[in-house]
Amino acid sequence: MTNKHTSSLTTRIVIGMVSGILLGFLLQQLMPNGSDFVIPLYIFDLSLRSLFVDGIFNVGGQIFVASLKMLVVPLVFVSLICGTCSLKDTSKLGRIGGKAIALYLITTAIAISFAMSLALLLSPGDGVNMTANTTFAAKEAPSLAQVFIQMFPSNPFAAFAQGNMLQVIVFALLFGIAIALSGAAGERISKLFEDLNVVIMRLVTILMNLAPYGVFCLLAKLFTDLDISTIKNLGMYFGVVFFALVIHGTITYSVILKLFTGLNPVIFIKKMRDAILFAFSTSSSNATIPVTMETATKKMGVDNSIASFTVPLGATINMDGTAIMQGVATVFIAQVFNVDLSLSDFLMVILTATLASIGTAGVPGVGLIMLAMVLEQVGLPVEGIAIIIGVDRLLDMTRTAVNVTGDCMVTTVVAKSEQQFNESVFLDENAGQKIEEIDFQQLKKES
Repeated sequence: MTNKHTSSLTTRIVIGMVSGILLGFLLQQLMPNGSDFVIPLYIFDLSLRSLFVDGIFNVGGQIFVASLKMLVVPLVFVSLICGTCSLKDTSKLGRIGGKAIALYLITTAIAISFAMSLALLLSPGDGVNMTANTTFAAKEAPSLAQVFIQMFPSNPFAAFAQGNMLQVIVFALLFGIAIALSGAAGERISKLFEDLNVVIMRLVTILMNLAPYGVFCLLAKLFTDLDISTIKNLGMYFGVVFFALVIHGTITYSVILKLFTGLNPVIFIKKMRDAILFAFSTSSSNATIPVTMETATKKMGVDNSIASFTVPLGATINMDGTAIMQGVATVFIAQVFNVDLSLSDFLMVILTATLASIGTAGVPGVGLIMLAMVLEQVGLPVEGIAIIIGVDRLLDMTRTAVNVTGDCMVTTVVAKSEQQFNESVFLDENAGQKIEEIDFQQLKKES
């Protein structure tokens, strides 16, 4: 994905967002809720709403929402299997892989827990009072034991059909590990899933190219009955997510690095500069893998045998930035639609988003599809995504930078624990200067 294409898509999404909001407010003025109007204006009001609000905008918006839901199961299943298939060496699977996966999942759980706590404290969605199109009945909270039991599907095909993502994730993990341990037969199946992953990523690209039109339709319909004060709430949402990303990317990672390795976090952050800038410009962890690898091996002093395993793995399963967005967005949308979430709902969001991070591919736009899955798990309207998608692109760039920083931090921690780490390289300020000679434009074209 080239930078030109990315900028063009960003511009079109912003244009669709602004146009939808403005048209929604215009229709709001043309269709007042009062009844003190003559019959001709009343008839005009009905025809205008029927044609545009309940017609064109509703159909276009709902098709976009349905498309988001359509990709959730195949995206998670195929992407997660491709990630676990990389664990072909059983010794790495048992030791290095275990350390890396544990650290990635722990940081993701910390990220979403912190994000939700911050959102609950600052309440960016309070006062909007939007009504969802559907009625949500309160579900009886299952026990913790029942939650773990229900994670394992008795019929995986039923889990696919019903969209039970926890069961899909568990089955995909087990299936991917089995492929990795099946020798030549597993390699043939692995190549098939790699091809399927390419096709599904193309579907994601197609969907994201349709996003400006879907956003326009959804926001035009939503803002027809929405107050202007919502813009303030959207700004608060952006601020909460951005603040959480910065704190997690600097404080959380620094504490973990210092705790497990004793290394200086300031040196680590300085040496991450090139990788962070490249991740920010591409919004893709996968596109940044070559730069992240160079940073880990040439600047940090990590042995290539570790970095070549943990960095690509992290690009697949380390989605702390996405988890932060999902945590804040879940609370924000719940507040916007006046839906009270119970403690079990919050725990379900943390568990689902943490496990789903394994199946979130490192390409732009996938986070919104994963957010649709998280919202459905706790009974929140997926339509709420339209409110935040306009500012999501800039946040996507920021959270990708956080993800890449997390990839390198975990890689460094694992390498230090395995004694595959050269501390003299880490302490050398001039180490790895040749990384600047990487052709960034060529890497973008290849991604």
